[in-house]
Amino acid sequence: MQLISKILKFEFNNVLRSKWVIFFFLFFFLTSYALFSFENNTMKALLSLFNLTVYLVPLISLIFGTMYFYNSREYIEMILCQPIPRNALFVGLFLGTSLPLIISLVTGILLPFLLFGNFSEGLSLTLLLVLISSLLTLLSIAISFLISTKITDKVKGLSISIFFWLITAIVFDGFMLLIIYLFQDYPIEKFLIAFTLLNPLDLSRTLFILNFDISALLGLTGALFKKFYGSSLGIIISFISLIIWIGIPFFVGLRSFNRKDF
Repeated sequence: MQLISKILKFEFNNVLRSKWVIFFFLFFFLTSYALFSFENNTMKALLSLFNLTVYLVPLISLIFGTMYFYNSREYIEMILCQPIPRNALFVGLFLGTSLPLIISLVTGILLPFLLFGNFSEGLSLTLLLVLISSLLTLLSIAISFLISTKITDKVKGLSISIFFWLITAIVFDGFMLLIIYLFQDYPIEKFLIAFTLLNPLDLSRTLFILNFDISALLGLTGALFKKFYGSSLGIIISFISLIIWIGIPFFVGLRSFNRKDF
């Protein structure tokens, strides 16, 4: 643990000075500031902010994590020449890369809310937004590290990271709409609930949007989604699914990192 904390501290300070982290903070701070200060309805501001974060946070985190790992290859090779366990190095790199992004994201969203938001109306949803965005950041960094350990070529690795984002953010929704259209005469609502668990972005979006009344516009499917994901069991299953989504690429990446010949 002491070794991990030393690597984490070094990586944290290194990443914290990155232009990406500064951009991450400024973008979400200015966006949140504009939404909370010019929109009288805090709920509408939060919904608009979430629609940005659910797409941009994974994309920026995937690109940053992939590029940072490739750019740190010489540093990794130098550290591995020392009697340092690979597990400690990988965990330190992962946390040192993720935490600065999460801190910049959380402060960029919370500061404008504290200044202009309606506490009684939107505090719980703001905290939910921050929690979901933090989990998506961890997930994206875990996947970017997995890709970077598996693929040696930087351009190919970055392309795969962006392709993964395209699949989860755009293609998956189109495929789900196609299933709904083709099987609209069949009772597929329960299948769609289970199918949503296969996409962390869709799962995050469902968890957040069902806290608004607009879920009623989805008809019977929306009612079933709200009944499941709005229940205590549904919320627990959803967050467990997101944690599993983080854990699988992290441990597969760790295993690949331990076996990789640098």
